[in-house]
Amino acid sequence: MTPARTICLGFLLVISMGMLLLLGPWATQTHQWSDPVTALFTATSAVCVTGLSVVDVGTYYSLLGQIILLLLVQIGGLGYMTSMTLLFMALGRRFRLKDKLAIQHALDQSGIGGIQGLLRLILAATVVMETIGALVLWSVFRREYGWGRGLWLAIFHSVSAFNNAGFSLFPDSLMRYQQSGPVVGVISVLIMLGGIGYPVLSDLWHWFRRRQPVSLNTKVVVTTSLFLWLVGTLLFWAVEARNPATLGQLPFSGQLWAAWFHAVTPRTAGFNTIDVGKMTVTGLVITMVLMFIGASPGGTGGGIKTTTVRVLVRATRAILRGHDEVIIYEREIPPVLIYKAIAVLIGSLGVVMVMVTLLSLTEANQDHGFLALLFEVVSAFGTVGLSTGITSQLTFSGKLFIILTMYVGRIGVLLLMAAIVSEPRPLRTHYPEETFLVG
Repeated sequence: MTPARTICLGFLLVISMGMLLLLGPWATQTHQWSDPVTALFTATSAVCVTGLSVVDVGTYYSLLGQIILLLLVQIGGLGYMTSMTLLFMALGRRFRLKDKLAIQHALDQSGIGGIQGLLRLILAATVVMETIGALVLWSVFRREYGWGRGLWLAIFHSVSAFNNAGFSLFPDSLMRYQQSGPVVGVISVLIMLGGIGYPVLSDLWHWFRRRQPVSLNTKVVVTTSLFLWLVGTLLFWAVEARNPATLGQLPFSGQLWAAWFHAVTPRTAGFNTIDVGKMTVTGLVITMVLMFIGASPGGTGGGIKTTTVRVLVRATRAILRGHDEVIIYEREIPPVLIYKAIAVLIGSLGVVMVMVTLLSLTEANQDHGFLALLFEVVSAFGTVGLSTGITSQLTFSGKLFIILTMYVGRIGVLLLMAAIVSEPRPLRTHYPEETFLVG
């Protein structure tokens, strides 16, 4: 039982338990047993913090069902190993080396030093951020829904946003609050903080308190994320400003506000303040690119991660300039990291292409275009949750393929392969080097 297998099987265990809890009559508004596929789809989407749903969770599930859903989101956002380890810490259990190695794999850390301190910071950051977010949202929701209902709506959306889940109790997600500064603002901040990763939050906290130099990982994550948020905002505004179904009817300030939110939410939250199904083709393509890139390592989001893209871009730049070394912020990147980035990209593209092909077969008799199917698969793989509106219309087989895509996207292609294959062994035979034509 390697750390990779422990994590993969742990996620399957939580998904199975969540399915059983969401299956019962206590979890639905009608007090009837739920459809097994619906329960499995929702549980997988919650644990994988995706947000895709075949039902309207706000009207389909009872209060108890919504609480179960939110607990699954919290466990999925923290990660199986992180959640279990925090529970063991609360019970006073001592850390074993095996536990530290599993946490190292789960958080994509380079070593096991400082794991306990990072876990304490994860718990503190989660509680503080979700509490502050809930209080700000409550100040808005209580005026419309009263104190009790408003508080539950605030807690649900705060936890869902910080864990980049994208589940909403409103049938139109956050479209009704499109121009609400407090709602859109706090949801955006929670998405960004949850997506940049706990190691980065820890690094920034120590820099703020003690002015310690930040790591290369933090520099890469922060600068790449800022670039994607700002460029994404400008691109969305440019292609959707004249679309009357999305931004065209809004004033200029409202267009920028909505474009900003839609540049943040594909990384990888799934809330929306505009109708995704009515976006232009160019807007959908831009959204898919952002969803595929996703969040950052050690965070609550999916995708191939910002650091992977940064390494690949710098490696490409080095090759085009005829350089043998890949340099980022005056630091040379080791070849093994470049190989890993290439493997993540190729593996992720392979998963997306295979799933789109399978969906095109199962949905051949449905009135779905290829772009809508590709969008659904990329959203599931990136654990985003945005959809053009075809999720509930998928066939039985199509829903199962999306479930599998969400699972693979959450645990990661490399971690899944490490769980399937045996432990890597060093090569004992070295062969002569030879070149051939490439490109």
